[in-house]
Amino acid sequence: MSTPSEIVLGVGGGIAAYKVAEVLRRLTEGGHGVTVVPTSAALRFVAAPTWEALSGRRVSADVFDDVHDVPHVRIGRQADLVLVAPATADLLARAAAGRADDLLTSALLTARGPVVFVPAMHTEMWEHPATVANVETLRARGAVVVEPAVGRLTGVDSGKGRLPEPDEIAGLAEDVLTHGGEPDLAGRHVVVSAGGTREHLDPVRFLGNRSSGRQGYALARAAAARGARVTLVAANVTLDDPAGVDVVRVTSAAELGEAMVAAAGAADAVVMAAAVADFRPAAYADQKIKKSADDAEAPVVRLERTGDVLAHLAAHRPHGGQVVVGFAAETGDDSGDVLEHGRAKLAAKGCDLLVVNEVGADRGFESAQNEAVILATDGTAVPVPHGPKSALAHVVWDLVGARLPSP
Repeated sequence: MSTPSEIVLGVGGGIAAYKVAEVLRRLTEGGHGVTVVPTSAALRFVAAPTWEALSGRRVSADVFDDVHDVPHVRIGRQADLVLVAPATADLLARAAAGRADDLLTSALLTARGPVVFVPAMHTEMWEHPATVANVETLRARGAVVVEPAVGRLTGVDSGKGRLPEPDEIAGLAEDVLTHGGEPDLAGRHVVVSAGGTREHLDPVRFLGNRSSGRQGYALARAAAARGARVTLVAANVTLDDPAGVDVVRVTSAAELGEAMVAAAGAADAVVMAAAVADFRPAAYADQKIKKSADDAEAPVVRLERTGDVLAHLAAHRPHGGQVVVGFAAETGDDSGDVLEHGRAKLAAKGCDLLVVNEVGADRGFESAQNEAVILATDGTAVPVPHGPKSALAHVVWDLVGARLPSP
């Protein structure tokens, strides 16, 4: 978690404003001071007493309130982060045009820290050429405009334009504050895999692993916070979709490989954080395999190797500038320690970077914490001490960014 900061939470006039009250609660619980600046339309969806009760601060949309304090300048200038959610089509248009017709747009013009827009609107509005141009303008000026989620909109409509879940918006804000808000991956497309594949034996049973997907999701969230367009290939993960990330869901190693190859074709960087099964049952039983009354008649399961997704991606890069990163969860044995195994795997896979972590208690699988050593083909090794998986994610992107060719 980042150190306590001053955040301006701008609230646009959309129905999704009700979800932002929970974002506010998460930010204040994280120790941040939050000044809520709604538009006048936002106050028709969620009134000022709600924002004031949750923030502990007075709320106004009017530049003429407390004018002696010059709030239209002071609020934006003093913010470590301006987070706008929901960012409606109208609000994006006014921000792109440099309008200063209310307190929020004035604060956006005076902000000197990072600015993050979290859009929410109907799909047609998001895809309209005017909105597309406004988003491009804001991104070109250094703002982070994340992609909206896909799902239920107002009424019976569904599609792209849904506000991400409050936890994920708060997590995105934390990532921006931790990194410093520089959108150094703006204009880049990155692909990340997460979770653990499942290889089914019958309709009930499968071979799997303990991966929760948290590290891959942290990588996706961190890349979005740094301005990248992110495709996340998620294998059997139950976490909420990270804010601003396109999610492709898969089950098996074969499905994951197909999805990664399809997404990697236009990517600047590929990070294989998923735990992919090395073996799968050679045969699939259409009906559940029954337990025999005779214990001596336990079935024998024959296994076959799955394809090596990481090695394939590294060997079939669509262009020479693509950076490929692998992950290796290792334990030492009689043939070598964790790093010796990692260096051998780096050479065998052909990737540029390999994140090697020794799995064990409170790190690696099923944990919010991790520690690793990141090995590179130039022989360098960067240790990342025990800490949140988000911290490791940002170190990975630092190293990836240093290897990407100029746009």
